[in-house]
Amino acid sequence: MIQIENTIVSFDVFRKKFCCDLAQCKGVCCIEGDSGAPLEEGEPLRIEANYDGIKGYMKQSGVKAVEEQGFAVTDQEGDLVTPLIDGRECAYAIEENGNCWCAIEKAWREGHSDFRKPVSCHLYPIRATRYEGFEVLNYNEWNICRCACLRGEKESMPLYRFLEEALIARYGREWYEQLEYAAHEIETGQIEIPDR
Repeated sequence: MIQIENTIVSFDVFRKKFCCDLAQCKGVCCIEGDSGAPLEEGEPLRIEANYDGIKGYMKQSGVKAVEEQGFAVTDQEGDLVTPLIDGRECAYAIEENGNCWCAIEKAWREGHSDFRKPVSCHLYPIRATRYEGFEVLNYNEWNICRCACLRGEKESMPLYRFLEEALIARYGREWYEQLEYAAHEIETGQIEIPDR
C-alpha cells in the first residue's frame, strides 16, 4: 500500500485494469447487491435538499420506496445506505435505453441538483473506508464487473486512470498528481508491488 497525504492506497488501484462497459452490464450494479449504495454522513441531507429536482427523474416505485423508508436507511451491518425497491434495486435507479443508471446523477447533469451522486457510486469499484485521521482505498472485486475488467485490459486502462475525475473530485488535483507520480514509480520499477 502507498500513503498519499491522509489516504492509504491499495496496490490494486494501480495494478487493476478497469473500464465500465455499460453496453454489456446494463448498469446492473444499481440493481444487484445485499443493500443499497453506501452513503456518507451528510449525503442523505444533500439528497433531501435536492429531492424536488431528483424526484422528477425517478420511477414511481422508487418515489414510493423513499416515501416509505426515507432518503436513507441503515442496513443489516449498521451502515447508512440508499433505500431499495422491494429489497432489490436502488430507489434512485432509473432505466433508459435498456440501461440502468442514477436519477440523482441525471438531475445533476441536467442542472436540477447540485449533488452529483453518492461518493461510493462515483468512486466505484474503489471503496473508501474511513478511520480516525485517514482513509483506506481498496479495489472491490465484483463478478458483475467482469466485462469492465475485460474492457480495461483490452484498452490498457488502469483503475486509477479510469476514476481520474472521481478521485480529483474527492481528493483534489494535487492529491491525484501524487497518485500519478506513485503510478509512474511503480511502472518504472522504483516502487515494487509485491506478488499476490
